[in-house]
Amino acid sequence: MSATASRSIFANRDVALYWCVRLCSMMAFQMLAVAVGWQVYELTDSALALGYVGLAGFMPAVLLVLVAGQVADKFDRRRVVQAGHVLEGLVSLVLALGCWQGWLDVTGIFVGVFVLGIGKAFAAPSLSALLPALVTPDELPQAVSATSAAMQSAVILGPAIGGFVYLAGPGAVYAVGGLLFAASVTLLGVIRRPPAPTIAVADDPESRSVFAGIRYIRSQPVVLGAISLDLFAVLLGGATAILPIIARDLVHAGPIGLGFMRSAPAAGALAISFWLARRPIERQAGRVMFAGVAVFGLATIVLGLSTSFVLSMVALLVLGAADMLSVVIRASLVQLETPDPMRGRVNAVNYLFIGASNQLGEFRSGVTAEAMGLVPSIVFGGVGTLAVVLLWMKWFPALAERDRLTGG
Repeated sequence: MSATASRSIFANRDVALYWCVRLCSMMAFQMLAVAVGWQVYELTDSALALGYVGLAGFMPAVLLVLVAGQVADKFDRRRVVQAGHVLEGLVSLVLALGCWQGWLDVTGIFVGVFVLGIGKAFAAPSLSALLPALVTPDELPQAVSATSAAMQSAVILGPAIGGFVYLAGPGAVYAVGGLLFAASVTLLGVIRRPPAPTIAVADDPESRSVFAGIRYIRSQPVVLGAISLDLFAVLLGGATAILPIIARDLVHAGPIGLGFMRSAPAAGALAISFWLARRPIERQAGRVMFAGVAVFGLATIVLGLSTSFVLSMVALLVLGAADMLSVVIRASLVQLETPDPMRGRVNAVNYLFIGASNQLGEFRSGVTAEAMGLVPSIVFGGVGTLAVVLLWMKWFPALAERDRLTGG
């Protein structure tokens, strides 16, 4: 894509503000993830405890998916995101206070992660559903790539900065995270449009139902295949939760090394995001997505077998780059195939699937690492991801054969 086209996205004031919101909120989450992961492992020395962190963050998405989607389609999505980020910022500051006063224990961290998950359960679907209203359908894939670049930049900077800030204690990391959430709330308040989405009165009761998003996804093989592919591939192949163990026990790195390892997938993803912004996927989108997930699985296997910090970093870079290929295609397909009045509910279900693949994947990796051992659990996840690719290509041929992102 030309430089002029790329600039045209950011010529839209609201898209530029949206990009900054994504950057601030994702950087806050990544910094908190480094602090929580390292602090919990220091306090417990348990892979299972790290898995429980993922479970605590995932449960709110399960409990609130229907309500959050309905809220996103009924109220001003900007205000919904603001409310979620206010809650997340307050929790971050409470965690910081607990560290500085000495009363924060593992149970308190789990409670904090759960409440953070509540804020994210409401904010994430509304934030995703907001973007298509800021651009034209033809601009959406480019906008997705641009905002994905913002998120991946945050995933690079957040863990690295979090690792350095952690030298001053976990409380310092939590406090900086709270400030970043405050910045995102401020930026959201400056976005001028769009108006609050509405559910048309003329719609039939089923289309207004909280279950409409689930029914719509089930009726669309391309959307269902794309979302479920991400769910099961990352559920099996994700190893983010046990990076503190890999960093300390396999490659012998400290908190700073852990920060760089958490940043490495995002560095690979950012490189692909810039490439996609200039050369958007125009043909064979389905096959490219499946290829990306397959490479993700292979890189996970290499990560599990590596005892070298450098090789592990390379595996994480490749892993992140491959994952971003599928993320951009999946996100574009879901947004483009969904009518705006239903985007909040569909994105809520999509967020649940993403949350399941990440937080529940963290729980899976912690449990299997405890039961099978660290290296076998990672290799098992990578092999499982490759199996998912083969099965989904067979079960969802319409997705595998999808040529263009727009227009079928």
